[in-house]
Amino acid sequence: MGLPKTHLTAATAAGALLLFAGVAAAAEKVQLELTVQAGEHDRRDAPVRVDVQVPRELADVQAAELTGPDGSKIAAQLTAPGLLNDAQTDGDGAAAREIHFVLPKLAAGQEARFTAKIGGDSPASPSFTWHNSPGEYADLFFDGQPVLRYMYRALDESSPMTREQSYKVFHHLYSPDGSRLVTKGPGGLYTHHRGLFYGFNRVTYGDGKRADIWHCTGDTHQAHDKFLSSEAGPVLGRHRVAIDWHGVGKEIFAEEQRELAVYRLPGAHVVEFASRLRSTGEPIRLDGDPQHAGFHFRAANEVAERTKDETYYVRIDGTGRKAETRNWSPDNRDTPVGRESTNRPWNAMNFVLGDTRYTATYLDRPENPKEARSSERDYGRFGTYFEYDLPPDGQLDVRYRLWLTEGETTAEEAAFRYVDFVDPPAVQVRVVE
Repeated sequence: MGLPKTHLTAATAAGALLLFAGVAAAAEKVQLELTVQAGEHDRRDAPVRVDVQVPRELADVQAAELTGPDGSKIAAQLTAPGLLNDAQTDGDGAAAREIHFVLPKLAAGQEARFTAKIGGDSPASPSFTWHNSPGEYADLFFDGQPVLRYMYRALDESSPMTREQSYKVFHHLYSPDGSRLVTKGPGGLYTHHRGLFYGFNRVTYGDGKRADIWHCTGDTHQAHDKFLSSEAGPVLGRHRVAIDWHGVGKEIFAEEQRELAVYRLPGAHVVEFASRLRSTGEPIRLDGDPQHAGFHFRAANEVAERTKDETYYVRIDGTGRKAETRNWSPDNRDTPVGRESTNRPWNAMNFVLGDTRYTATYLDRPENPKEARSSERDYGRFGTYFEYDLPPDGQLDVRYRLWLTEGETTAEEAAFRYVDFVDPPAVQVRVVE
């Protein structure tokens, strides 16, 4: 599959910054030429991120006009640097930004030149929007249809039921047509499973204190602290939140920044999950088991109640049988099943809600901690976990991508999406004066 490439080389970024230094201080718009190179792989509906420096006068611009080589218009969006994008910093008189767009199609070995106009009148196009219901949830919409919901109700211990409903934060995901939630909330089979969620059931910190940031038993829980940023435009909706990990005596032993972004593609939601975890001062040992740790997706409880016999998985070695699952365990790690369930670059789960089949494709970047141990369940939960020692002054960064589509996905399609995630098209930037 190859190793991930940077989106913009350091030399190119520096060149762009030097050219921008000559732009008048009262700049109202800037035009860039983006040369996109497919590299060794065909590209289709590939999300692309380009790191650029723009004059500070344009730092708040969100929309851009992108023109293809055939004159066609492609939606583009400017954002601040993402959570795990450490490559860019503000320069003298310039601000670090990202340009996002979706590359419709480009054959392997080919390149295409696009013109990006930043500033001036923004082209009219359907866009993402955020709406917050304070103290309960924040909704992301695209062109009026619901896409994502962040559940962040504060811990409420007035009754066992209210505690169960509020002891962890998570994100719900809607179907690509916006007609229904495809993920699970509190209650149902295994109430601790919630939509898109991240945690570890065996956490040790400090002088041997233990916490279960999965089942959230005892004093342990995850709590929303604050919203750090939110962005919305024609290409993606993204927000970053601060989450506290509470352990013994409800003390905060770790602080997380979690960022979710959603790209809207025809018939699909593409979700990027990024997390940066830091200790509040003591060493932390993160551990668990494949069923109760890591980053997971849980389908709506209807799968467990009605359709679990229709669930099947698509893996590197092909399509599995309905209701067949493979799971890593300490007892099978040296068997074919155990080896296949370790360090999977991707995995795809097909499940049924109502009369509709959906596929969730889970993509794991090579730089995420390893070994990554996989879990699959016919009732609609899957994901991976790892063991990790977090020093007091360190940080743990992880990044995953999830494709949700209607219908079935082949192994070839899943592998195609994995390549776009870890080895994206290379982009060279030139300022047009």
